[in-house]
Amino acid sequence: MSNVTNNSGGDQPEGRQDFIRERVKADLAAKKHEKIITRFPPEPNGYLHIGHAKSICLNFGIAREFGGICNLRMDDTNPTKEETEYVDSIQKDVDWIIAGWADQVKAPGVLYASDYFGKFYDYAVELIKSGKAYVCDLSAEEFMAQRGTPTSAGQNSPHRERSVEENLDLFARMRAGEYLDGAKTLRAKIDMASPNIHLRDPALYRIRHAPHHRTGTQWPIYPTYDFAHCLEDSIEGITHSLCTLEFEVHRPLYDWILDSLDVPQPQPRQTEFARLSLNYTVMSKRKLLALVKEGKVNGWDDPRMPTLSGFRRRGVPASAIRTFCETIGVTKFNSLTDVALLEHAVRDVLNKTSPRKFGVLNPIKVVLTNYPEGQSEEVEAINNHEDPEAGMRPMPFGRELFIDAEDFMEVPVPKYFRLKPGGEVRLKYACIIKCEEVVKDDAGKIIELRCTYDEGSKRGGPTSGRKVKGTIHWVSAAGAVDAEVRLYDRLFTVEEPDAGDDGSDYHQFLNPDSLQVVQAKLESSLAEPDPDERYQFERLGYFCVDSDSRPGKLVLNRTITMKDTWAKVAKR
Repeated sequence: MSNVTNNSGGDQPEGRQDFIRERVKADLAAKKHEKIITRFPPEPNGYLHIGHAKSICLNFGIAREFGGICNLRMDDTNPTKEETEYVDSIQKDVDWIIAGWADQVKAPGVLYASDYFGKFYDYAVELIKSGKAYVCDLSAEEFMAQRGTPTSAGQNSPHRERSVEENLDLFARMRAGEYLDGAKTLRAKIDMASPNIHLRDPALYRIRHAPHHRTGTQWPIYPTYDFAHCLEDSIEGITHSLCTLEFEVHRPLYDWILDSLDVPQPQPRQTEFARLSLNYTVMSKRKLLALVKEGKVNGWDDPRMPTLSGFRRRGVPASAIRTFCETIGVTKFNSLTDVALLEHAVRDVLNKTSPRKFGVLNPIKVVLTNYPEGQSEEVEAINNHEDPEAGMRPMPFGRELFIDAEDFMEVPVPKYFRLKPGGEVRLKYACIIKCEEVVKDDAGKIIELRCTYDEGSKRGGPTSGRKVKGTIHWVSAAGAVDAEVRLYDRLFTVEEPDAGDDGSDYHQFLNPDSLQVVQAKLESSLAEPDPDERYQFERLGYFCVDSDSRPGKLVLNRTITMKDTWAKVAKR
């Protein structure tokens, strides 16, 4: 792994090597370009997910490394699926991922494919005039039926030899909105026998009487992605058009369109790289949208979702995502990446930066019967074991405390070293206590543990060096903060929930325990937590304030556990 920085600003990354960067270096050395211009062109038909983060880091990262710029462009050519909500979310996500160095590389403003609708139309007319495009009356189903297969040639459309004049007239009438959806299509005239099926007279324009989120009803026809993509790159002067591998077979069409038109030189160069696929994750926007609409999750920003807004709400630092993308690198071959790599990056960042706190997720009340009633004191706790300069913080200590139910066992199993009847444990930073009595309600539920404490075992006391095998965390009842804590886990229970081609199988792999809600007790310093901070609850994991929090109702999300609990499951 190269020395990419983990902070939100950071120094210039150095030393990265991959085939795309080598190509950029070669183009600069050959003086093919004066300035590198890349682009990140999402379609605003959903929220960005972790797969998009790889492309964001690659495109903006290359611009940063080579002194260029990267355009954020909305590829909004399909009005039936695109919404302003998605545009806004994309802008927010991109700014979050590249926070700290956006001003160095991000082109001013946001660009839109819809800004070029007029130019696209003019280019289409140019193709018609040169005899390289025609208006076809076949429906999509009829054309597919005669397009052929990868091993057999297709048949020419009966409308393929229309005159230039007729095609110009029909295309103008398409533009005027005279025809119903699907009635006519503008097609490139290439080769119906091409071994590349994408060159068999592909569609360039289709009729779609649908309002557009920016242009309204101004256009009843819209360019296809293949037609618009290369022209957007050309219009913007993109030097390196970086796409995922599924677009490799589209590259000949990308080049054919640009070669067939009078466009600025040098033309953009499309290069493909492997997309990011994570285990235990579904990445399809269509399937993620289905989870949202079906109520399987609570919106696109549900912290269980692989969306960038979900990661942000869960408390994942953007720097951890950047580090993760740097770790997996850029390759030419698709593979399944272990989500544990992402989780490791998250833990690594949070371990270094998160203030330590105490929180009890499943509280049991402890009464120290030999501690004076009405008396209280303070103990000192370490703020961050990784940062000596973080110093110490005071924590209240008194007669009544809370410990976690997992730290007490009435009938202990062998080698159980936490609290048990007649047993002793150390309360971290405080003293040693011994369980003398277990108090239960009429239903047999434990409601209180009555314990004694060894006053001399406090820091600096005569028995402070006395050893016991268990040390647990705790919270003083006086000043304890009540909070709803949401414990998130992986959304799916199997490594490849997305394996089914029809998209129907992944529902059965939803993890029923992906969200658990508990009512917790937190140390008093969290009475007014910083909404932008990430806290480590010692022994439990990392937590952040959720946007559902309100005055008098604190809601926290668990970002990640202290250790990978799934590793144990995988070994079984």
